Amino acid sequence: MNGAGLGFISKFLTLWIFLAMVAGVAIGYVYPEVVDVLDSVRIEEVSLPIAIGLIWMMYPPLAAVKYEELYRIRQQGKALSLSLIQNWFIGPVLMFALAWIFLPDLPEYRIGIIIIGLARCIAMVLVWNQLASGDNELCAVLVALNSVFQVFLYSILAYIFVTVLSSWIGGAGAGAVVDISIWQVAKAVFIYLGIPFIGGILTRYMLISRKGKGWYDNVFMKKLGPTALIGLLFTIIVMFSMKGEYIVTLPFDVVRIAIPLLIYFALMFFISFIMSYRLGFKYADSTTLAFTAASNNFELAIAVAVAVFGIGSGEAFAAVVGPLIEVPVMLALVHVARRLSLAWYHPDGRPNYMHVEPCDRGGN
Repeated sequence: MNGAGLGFISKFLTLWIFLAMVAGVAIGYVYPEVVDVLDSVRIEEVSLPIAIGLIWMMYPPLAAVKYEELYRIRQQGKALSLSLIQNWFIGPVLMFALAWIFLPDLPEYRIGIIIIGLARCIAMVLVWNQLASGDNELCAVLVALNSVFQVFLYSILAYIFVTVLSSWIGGAGAGAVVDISIWQVAKAVFIYLGIPFIGGILTRYMLISRKGKGWYDNVFMKKLGPTALIGLLFTIIVMFSMKGEYIVTLPFDVVRIAIPLLIYFALMFFISFIMSYRLGFKYADSTTLAFTAASNNFELAIAVAVAVFGIGSGEAFAAVVGPLIEVPVMLALVHVARRLSLAWYHPDGRPNYMHVEPCDRGGN
């Protein structure tokens, strides 16, 4: 799915996302009873409306992945190693530092911010990566890699950052005990990633075997692909409506939470992009690495915050503010990435400081 194939929705995507955010906040503020109904439709701590929206949003990009070509990814060991450093060291440490710098007196919001930083992106990055013309196959592998790491590391890292390291610093709310089980994380990862991932694989192999690859890529995916953005807009409306009243009545709290998040998203994107660029990665790979590092798995962060601290907690509120900031910032970074592709890269995708033979300039 490229920029030209997204149609009317993608042409004015910035406007639609803004309107979806406004609509969600308005619904939550004006019609709180609607929010109560939406929030009641859940299985344990999993909100079914949010789950439906996220699965709907992620299914088309995962159905577009060329799984039959994933064997080539093993040649990109450097990219996988770099992504692990960006996602599991730089990202959590940076968010932890920003949370303490900007929210030293607000422990609930601070913990919510730290929880977001530990939840590496497995969802919306698929959409941002496609919009920025990143490498879909590499993105799918990085998403799967982050998912596995989240299952085994999230609860451990939450204890280290929220309880151990925070107690060393001291201050308000330092050393809070966060009880997050591996099962909670694994369940969230399976719902939000496993279901659309399995669906994407089955759809691709079953339809290609029956209709052929040409029909699948040129007919089926051109119709299915744009629906991911509809799923994105639906998810935004539902998520923002659930905290619409708080966003309207606590605007200064939103600003306090937004500042470290805004700095985090921008820093992570440019740090990761520049690292990839200087290491000689092509544009598609650099873009994928940057977006997977800068994005966060806010659906997991929200699920964990609600399960551990409760739906009305400051931690849950901070987690919900996450997508309020992330969505427009990531959309802006899509445009930044496309501009960087023209300024920093040759037409074949290689960094412009690398020598390119004349015959290469007429390539893809």
